[in-house]
Amino acid sequence: MIYDEEFETLPREALEAIQLKRLQQVVEKVYATVPFYKKAFDEKGVKPGDIRALEDLQKLPFTMKQDLRDNYPFAMFATPMENVVRIHASSGTTGKPTVVGYTRRDIDTWSDLMARTLAAAGTHKGDIVHNAYGYGLFTGGLGFHYGAERLGASVIPVSGGNTKRQVMLMKDFGATVLSCTPSYALRLGEVAAEEGVDFKSLKFRIGVCGAEPWSENMRKEIENQLGIDAVDIYGLSEIIGPGVAVECVEAKQGLHIFEDHFIPEIIDPETGEVLPYGEPGELVFTTLTKEAFPLIRYRTRDLSVLYREPCRCGRTLVRMGRVTGRSDDMLIIRGVNVFPSQIESVLMTRKDVAPYYLLIVDRKGHMDTLEVNIEVNENVFSDAVKDLQNMEREIEKDIKDLLGVSCKVRLVEPKTIQRSEGKAKRVIDKRKL
Repeated sequence: MIYDEEFETLPREALEAIQLKRLQQVVEKVYATVPFYKKAFDEKGVKPGDIRALEDLQKLPFTMKQDLRDNYPFAMFATPMENVVRIHASSGTTGKPTVVGYTRRDIDTWSDLMARTLAAAGTHKGDIVHNAYGYGLFTGGLGFHYGAERLGASVIPVSGGNTKRQVMLMKDFGATVLSCTPSYALRLGEVAAEEGVDFKSLKFRIGVCGAEPWSENMRKEIENQLGIDAVDIYGLSEIIGPGVAVECVEAKQGLHIFEDHFIPEIIDPETGEVLPYGEPGELVFTTLTKEAFPLIRYRTRDLSVLYREPCRCGRTLVRMGRVTGRSDDMLIIRGVNVFPSQIESVLMTRKDVAPYYLLIVDRKGHMDTLEVNIEVNENVFSDAVKDLQNMEREIEKDIKDLLGVSCKVRLVEPKTIQRSEGKAKRVIDKRKL
């Protein structure tokens, strides 16, 4: 279903005309109201009047996450605080959190974008959405909540945690759409089985999963275990929250970016050079319609790729590939770039292991080491020690073949790796201690 056909199916020329007009407006606004941007533009020797075509976006400076922290909490806002009706913040895992503000109009825009997102994923009026994203400063829970209500669906604001109770509510309330992180979707399936509930007997049709990188093989695992269509979404607090891009349930071939609100670019993370369509690199976004907290060329550090080929769903929006990792949390093991999602893709091809793993990186002498702890299935762990050792060697070889890096695989008992009710913790890097 297309929620806003007028904008989601625009011819490219018409869409780009809207983008240019909105870009010129937002550049004028931030130059006049945000001291950081006035200084950054002046240092780069560019004025708002220099933006005469979309290509002129490249003249503007990048905005980095550190810039947001340096202007903590509200100095990046482009509107007086009396007009700000909502404040969210990122998790702040390193340093101060990044703070984002919303005017009343921003909340309406966000609600519309999330209604578009849920509609593209297959949600419609009359659905019951079991919303297991966290509520609070994290944007996920409330973003989904407002979008589902805007679409006309019923919302169960269950948030994260208390998984056994969630299974009971899913069964009793008859929810048809599940919204949560992919790792928590698998956890819900696992706990349902423990409680004697066949997840496939529930009424769910769709799972709208995001907030962490996940592989195509993990999608298959979720769909097979839970009996649903699992659809990928993308967003980040700084840009608006969830609602930046979504897969359509018809194709599941890349995530449609809502380009009437955001201009995406792909750059070389080392040089900052803008890369052509089809070339992988770092995602950069410019917001076009946000009032309280507009951002110019924000470097997300998320690694992806952009495609312009038409989609069979009818949307004319550019699509982004699944996020494969981040340029700033990438592991470098003996000179090899490694992302957890790459290792996950190896593990998800096997039926004898569970979709729970932990990467432990250490340094012995001058040599980096990588240990991969993987849970095995219940019926496998009772096998002979020799069989388990053979499995470990097979997985080690598969990882070496794919990534070109050797590792030590250690198979562990079922349910011994800590479960996540939000973003899964996949890496322990002891080299930083």
